[in-house]
Amino acid sequence: MNDVKAPLAQATYIGCTTEELAARRKGDKIAGGVDQRVLFPRRGAVVLYEDRLLLQGWDDQADLVLRQAEVTSVDNEFTELYRRFLGGLLNSGKPLILGTATVGEIYLMVDHKTFMETTDNRRWATLLKTWLSSTG
Repeated sequence: MNDVKAPLAQATYIGCTTEELAARRKGDKIAGGVDQRVLFPRRGAVVLYEDRLLLQGWDDQADLVLRQAEVTSVDNEFTELYRRFLGGLLNSGKPLILGTATVGEIYLMVDHKTFMETTDNRRWATLLKTWLSSTG
């Protein structure tokens, strides 16, 4: 019998670290107003399991695997680095921001739709907060 548990949720993401976002130049941010992928060089699948959050394709060497104890915060809000101008006027453009003990703070856009500039970040913030509050 197969002992592997099915994912609780999965989607695609584009993302970056806070440091990467802070290093973007004004021209990058203007271009990001048209296409968010300019600001978020990391991309792949995000998969939530009972015991871990997996960001496939996080870097060239490996996927990023985060256990509950390694995720220190979950937010879905505009910040000084990522303002409403970049994310669009809709609340669905707010970034999903994870504080982590392993790679610092990361910004994600889950199921980002370029034309409409919408994401599934609000739903994922709720999923991740529920996951963190569970005993796993």
